[in-house]
Amino acid sequence: MRIDTPRLTIIPLTYNQLQLYLKADGLLETELGLELKPRIISLELAEAFEQDILPLVASSDNYLFSTLWTIVLKELNVMVGDLCFKGKPNDMGEVEIGYGIYVQFRGKGYMSEAISAITQWVFEQDGVGAVIAETDSENISSHRVLEKCGFAQYNASSGMLWWRLECPK
Repeated sequence: MRIDTPRLTIIPLTYNQLQLYLKADGLLETELGLELKPRIISLELAEAFEQDILPLVASSDNYLFSTLWTIVLKELNVMVGDLCFKGKPNDMGEVEIGYGIYVQFRGKGYMSEAISAITQWVFEQDGVGAVIAETDSENISSHRVLEKCGFAQYNASSGMLWWRLECPK
């Protein structure tokens, strides 16, 4: 399964591919047929993998709502960022999205393009009525990405802002 946009391919990673992603030694890029671009795995991301992502993907009947989706820039055939859903839709039909773009690829509209594509896909899935996101109140770039994708701020607390995009159906 892949999602294609004019400039990007968005690929959900399997459990084995997630393990390769964590190693950051080029084996994932080789498996996916991508050019090698050095990646740094932050401590925060490594902890999220160990505590949430890997256990959820291993035990999920629909790993697409739990895995990391890598974003590939077609022109260079390299990974430029990642996004994920933080689990299946809740009782109100909401799914939360998280995302990040590698520093050297920021400011080019790739994340806006990726979020627009992944929200279009997720709204085609059963039980999804809205996508939500949480950002640091000072992360203006992230706010702009969400606004560009049609999200509206609906809550603020403890230095965080909450955003929502309703299903257009």
